[in-house]
Amino acid sequence: MTASTDEKLDAILEAIKGLDARVTRIEAGSSAASVSRNAAAGGSKKRSVKEFLLENPPATDIQRTLGIGYFLEMHLGMSSFTRAELEKGYSDAKEPMPSNIGVNIRHCIKQGHLMEPDEKKNNKTAYVVTRSGEQFVAGGYKKPTGGK
Repeated sequence: MTASTDEKLDAILEAIKGLDARVTRIEAGSSAASVSRNAAAGGSKKRSVKEFLLENPPATDIQRTLGIGYFLEMHLGMSSFTRAELEKGYSDAKEPMPSNIGVNIRHCIKQGHLMEPDEKKNNKTAYVVTRSGEQFVAGGYKKPTGGK
């Protein structure tokens, strides 16, 4: 084999290892993924929703709603969250409650950043952050660029 072929095979192997690790985290559940993220971040101390918003400042109230939902899933290990849990997130962050949080949720759904899962949570409508929503928050609330 040529050096070029070896490099390509190495790159494919690394990609497969990365995907395998991702599938393992997903199968282990979001709470285990949250624990490993905290450990990888260098400690077992929890980050508050306020700290998260200060480190990842949203430009709009709609982005803040999405950011709090992202925090609930990624840092508190929730598999989904309700409107009441979002409101508690605002309260915990000492952020002013939006005048109509339902409008913010609908905007996030329309943008493809939130969705309603099939199951309800405690007989209440629940929401989850979509993959594009996760990428949007992780990317500093900027739309991903690039093609294919």
